[in-house]
Amino acid sequence: MRKTLIVTNDFPPRPGGIQAFLHSMALRLDPQRVVVYASTWKRDEEGRAATERFDAEQPFPVVRDRSTMLLPTPRVTRRAAALLREHGCTAVWFGAAAPLGLMAPALRTAGAERLVATTHGHEAGWAQLPGPRRLLRRIGDDTDTMTYLGEYTRSRIARALSTSAASRMAHLPPGVDEKTFHPDSGGAALRAALGLADRPVVVCVSRLVPRKGQDTLIRAMPAILAAEPDTVLLIVGGGPYRQALQKLAVEAGVARSVRFTGEVPWEDLPAHFGAGDVFAMPCRTRRGGLDVEGLGIVYLEASATGLPVVAGDSGGAPDAVLDGETGWVVRGGSPAAPAETAERIVALLGDAELRRRMGERGRAWVEERWRWDLLAERLESLL
Repeated sequence: MRKTLIVTNDFPPRPGGIQAFLHSMALRLDPQRVVVYASTWKRDEEGRAATERFDAEQPFPVVRDRSTMLLPTPRVTRRAAALLREHGCTAVWFGAAAPLGLMAPALRTAGAERLVATTHGHEAGWAQLPGPRRLLRRIGDDTDTMTYLGEYTRSRIARALSTSAASRMAHLPPGVDEKTFHPDSGGAALRAALGLADRPVVVCVSRLVPRKGQDTLIRAMPAILAAEPDTVLLIVGGGPYRQALQKLAVEAGVARSVRFTGEVPWEDLPAHFGAGDVFAMPCRTRRGGLDVEGLGIVYLEASATGLPVVAGDSGGAPDAVLDGETGWVVRGGSPAAPAETAERIVALLGDAELRRRMGERGRAWVEERWRWDLLAERLESLL
């Protein structure tokens, strides 16, 4: 593998799925051949301290820009080019193609021989708007390959690219650490600590934003409780939608059956998945397709933990579910979404054998297709 400069806004300790994707991939590359150029997470004292601790623990150098959001400005481009030359890198991996891939021509001039740009859900949104669509086309022409998460994102992004750039696209989804997410990940102990040992638990692990569908789960709770009165909905994660969700739980009369954990450290997430009997995140597409789920790695992490999943049909989320085998896909954006979601969850809560069968199939599928080491080999070949 060439020595690679990773240029990204999405890197821990900033939380999120893209951040975990990039970090997990970086850890599986040769640490002597990786340098990371990333934005600053938070400027306050606590954020700076957390970032410094995290960076010091990495097996490769992490260089932080002073800004909290890297943009392809002349200053940031010059800094990236200087790091490329300083560390002798001849490959660049843009952690998110848009907009950082616009730096590609300058970095090629600075000595980059191989440029790889990874796309996520938001590039599929860019592909629908005239101005961003033109920029995405430039990025495709100026890089050696653009990667895609699944067929949904590939088909939409490819429409914005030249024929040549579209033909060079490569599949590179995030993976799952099957040694971290597994059926004995500490879920039973956490359930006991939360006082939920004898209650059915539906768990949702995600940022609290409207697209993810936590509100659909809350609206589904009256029907779920009618069939399984002791059920608890465990909502794991933080985000700007929390206050609205808490208010909705009160209005729906289910506040006593909904628990909010707030943000959870990454190392504690496997136990929170394992605390559930069913994983559900009925995500939906918003803003005319501009706000869409790229893949939904949480479904695969839940499957690795041995849980059946109930997923929404937004974007590439169905790519992370074998419908009818590892779980079910519901119409997350439909007015019928709460009823459909409740029906699927009730069926799972009422049938331990069905939960076991779907959970075991999901675990096997992750081991067959979604392990990080398999996907890191694919990235190495692209670089």
